[in-house]
Amino acid sequence: MTASSADPSSTPNIPGEDPGVQADRERLWDSDETIAMLGSMQVHIIIFLSLALVQLHKPYDENAVVVVSPPPQYEEKLQTIDEIVVSETPQTEVGVDAMAELDLAEASADVYAEVADIPNPIDLQPTELGQIMVNKIFSQPVAPQKRLDTVKGSTGVGVAGAKGAVDQITAEIMLAAEERPTLVVWLFDQSGSLTRQRGDIRDRFDRIYDELGILQKSADDKKTKSSDERILTSIIGFGEKVELYTEEPISDLEEIKQIVENLPVDSSGVERVFTAIESAAKQFKPLRRNIGPRGPKRNVLFVAVTDERGDDYNKLESSITSCRQLGIPVYVIGVPAPFGREHTLVKYVDPDPQYDQSPQWAQVDQGPETFLPERIQLSFTGNFEEEPVIDSGFGPYGLTRLCYETGGTYFTVHPNRNTTRKVRRGELEAFSAEIEYFFDPSAMARYSPDYLSQADYVSAVKRSPLRMSLVQAATIRNVNGIQRPRLRFVKRSEAQLAGDLTNAQQDAAPLEPTLIRLAATLQPGLAGRDEESSPRWLAGFDLAYGRVLAQKVRTETYNAVLAQAKQGMPFEEAKNNTWILEPSDEITVGSKWQREADTAKEFLTRVVEDNPGTPWALLAKRELDVPIGWKWKETYTELDPPREGGGGNNNNNVNVPQDDKRRMLDRAPKRPVPKL
Repeated sequence: MTASSADPSSTPNIPGEDPGVQADRERLWDSDETIAMLGSMQVHIIIFLSLALVQLHKPYDENAVVVVSPPPQYEEKLQTIDEIVVSETPQTEVGVDAMAELDLAEASADVYAEVADIPNPIDLQPTELGQIMVNKIFSQPVAPQKRLDTVKGSTGVGVAGAKGAVDQITAEIMLAAEERPTLVVWLFDQSGSLTRQRGDIRDRFDRIYDELGILQKSADDKKTKSSDERILTSIIGFGEKVELYTEEPISDLEEIKQIVENLPVDSSGVERVFTAIESAAKQFKPLRRNIGPRGPKRNVLFVAVTDERGDDYNKLESSITSCRQLGIPVYVIGVPAPFGREHTLVKYVDPDPQYDQSPQWAQVDQGPETFLPERIQLSFTGNFEEEPVIDSGFGPYGLTRLCYETGGTYFTVHPNRNTTRKVRRGELEAFSAEIEYFFDPSAMARYSPDYLSQADYVSAVKRSPLRMSLVQAATIRNVNGIQRPRLRFVKRSEAQLAGDLTNAQQDAAPLEPTLIRLAATLQPGLAGRDEESSPRWLAGFDLAYGRVLAQKVRTETYNAVLAQAKQGMPFEEAKNNTWILEPSDEITVGSKWQREADTAKEFLTRVVEDNPGTPWALLAKRELDVPIGWKWKETYTELDPPREGGGGNNNNNVNVPQDDKRRMLDRAPKRPVPKL
């Protein structure tokens, strides 16, 4: 028997081998066996661990909802919204007029965090209804439109009346109902200015529910329980408070119309629309829980009807979050925001025919269309508020952003919408805003405002010299170029003419520093113009820079021409005694102003050519129509004209006809305009 067979751990003996060499060979043999054994153990350990982990790796459904407690019951009775307490803590407002607000908004990023495009991943967190852990509330919103998978909502759909908006919303309701049972929540602004519009919508309900195939005359006609109806309706009213007028969702048409007709008017002048949206989301949250493989119990759509921007803007971001997490699209039947303005005048006619029906004008908050101001407040008339009010093409920033982020639509309703000509004041219907110019939505589509969170909006502004300079310039308020300047100077004596010219200079001189400041504020934006890709920001900057330069040159050359005239100007005709200053495209007092005038025309012409059919082009065209320079024209004025009239008595007593007296006595009493 060999040594290897007798002892497996020993090495074979080689005849004649040196004993020392044999000892070394035995040690190497033992080492190789140890290494082999350790390697084998590692392989076996890996195999055992792999087998143990097989059961832990299962297919993972990102859209799954993991229930760690018994599912809640959803058949509970809906509670009324008794009273909403709104924080009075000051918040960043839409259209802030101080650059300090830029830092305030950016510092609030944790509160006003941007919500990504739908679908939106959400971290695991417990909900209020039991210990339900959600990895994605919904992988995509299970609200009605499958098109929402990849796009946001619509932001500027112009219609001539609420009925047109309701008809389009009806189509969305039908899409939702095809997918699963649906609840439509109508949220009505209860202010007096919405009285007629609420009536129009109420009258439209017959057609809405007829098209939806659920027209019912009364509750007695029902063959199924209300909770089993394919489409249910709930009605909420809001003003200073928020109230739920349907204790449970209903399907009876007559009951729905009766509730809308009897909504009380809120005379507080306060519209808490975002509070109403957020409260409704909380109220109907149970219907939006995934309770099985088919998803939520019902689709839910919100339709808000209002004619203002809302007084509780501090709840915008939280209302967006609430609706997005539950997959609830928000549709708003609202008003167009005035271009670059916060306020408009509304034609108010007393809804009670027993009172005077003559129009009155009330100021309402319907804008602006952007988070921060993007339009400089230059005026042709001397008062920016007297300038023509122009349609921005979009709704108020807050409500439009709510629709955009939730996949709904903002409808800009104005009964006198006309994109082909100016709308005159006498044409306006009652309770409509005084807007003179409207624009084709297809032309305005490329100029949508930036519907970002406050922090992201501010960050984008700060990254761009062009945007930063425009916003800074737009926060300078009450900027007026030269308006209604004195243009006629009659010479009775040299001293008197020089005095009149000096007085006219003094009227214009105070305007120059502000215009110089505006031009200096916009100047840095030129460095970022080539990098700017947004048509809206480019149009806004070019219009601002062109208008500021034009009015700066117009004001400074007016002053210079008057100074030149004080040095003495002889009349060509001896009989003439009057100098008239006329606008002119020629700059006669300095090459510096000529260069600035040429630059102004270049920018304004670019605005007109690159942005046809927009508010920017309209204002640029108006600025170009006014010559930038001045020239003198001489004429004759009669210094001692004869008095008109041949005397007569000064009796101002006028006999009022009897029929006029009777009409004055029969005139209905007039009430002051309530808070709208």
